[in-house]
Amino acid sequence: MVKVTHLIEKYFTVWIVLFAIAGFLYPPIFKGLIKHIPLLLGIIMFGMGTTLQPSDFVIVFKYPQALITGIFAQYLIMPLVAYILCIIFNLQPILAIGVILVGTCPGGTASNVITYLSKGNVPLSVAMTTASTLLSPLMTPLLTYFYAGRWVNVNVLSMFFSIMQVIVLPVTSGLIVRVVFKERIKTFIHILPSISVLAIAVIIAGIIAANAEKLFTVGLLTILVVIMHNGAGYFLGYLIAILLRFDKKASRTISIEVGMQNSGLAVSLAIVHFGAASAIAGAVFSLWQNLSGSMLAAWWRKR
Repeated sequence: MVKVTHLIEKYFTVWIVLFAIAGFLYPPIFKGLIKHIPLLLGIIMFGMGTTLQPSDFVIVFKYPQALITGIFAQYLIMPLVAYILCIIFNLQPILAIGVILVGTCPGGTASNVITYLSKGNVPLSVAMTTASTLLSPLMTPLLTYFYAGRWVNVNVLSMFFSIMQVIVLPVTSGLIVRVVFKERIKTFIHILPSISVLAIAVIIAGIIAANAEKLFTVGLLTILVVIMHNGAGYFLGYLIAILLRFDKKASRTISIEVGMQNSGLAVSLAIVHFGAASAIAGAVFSLWQNLSGSMLAAWWRKR
């Protein structure tokens, strides 16, 4: 079982690509999965919670400046860049809200893996992901309202409760399980990352399947915007870290944390509050950020 889970984790990008292709080629098989996305995201977040320990929060005091800078940069850069791209490319409202949702969401757990592969500061990465996730019930609805209000009606309170349900409660539950059962769930914890990888792949397949026909008309433009959005996050995050004179490891970590988002949350919020078509950007971003993150990690490892 451990070998199987390691195999799934090692080739997580491959699984995501394969499921995305399957969703596009065989929509009827995967289309029905879209209604289960909040549950799948909850499973992913529960898995994230079980990897945390109370000692992880000590990092807040060990790297306070880098942590605060990274979180501030993430919630400043990504929503603003998303908004600017929507204006420049004059995106349809249904696509614009999807792009902005990606920008206003917290960091994703994939960033921790990419940080490790990039020889960055993994404890700082975990702390940033956790902190931005816990702030998301407040920050994501407010920023979405601020940037997307011109296109759609944003119900801030409803989004707040959605994020609490699919993000904060599962993460908290996972942390409690880890604290209470400690060593007795070690085997279970080793399996969870592979379950998370498969859950992300299934989410992407469901979104692609539900929007297979629309991808022919908006696919190329969405991909272009997603690539620019993700790239701007990497570049501006790294630039801010360098200007503030953080060390190489911290700078790489901040760059990755800013550029990689919890696109699964963006997809879930899009489906629940704005419709399946608005989730296209989140699905494409999830696919692309894993590819770009892997390439960035390979380049940094050589350096």
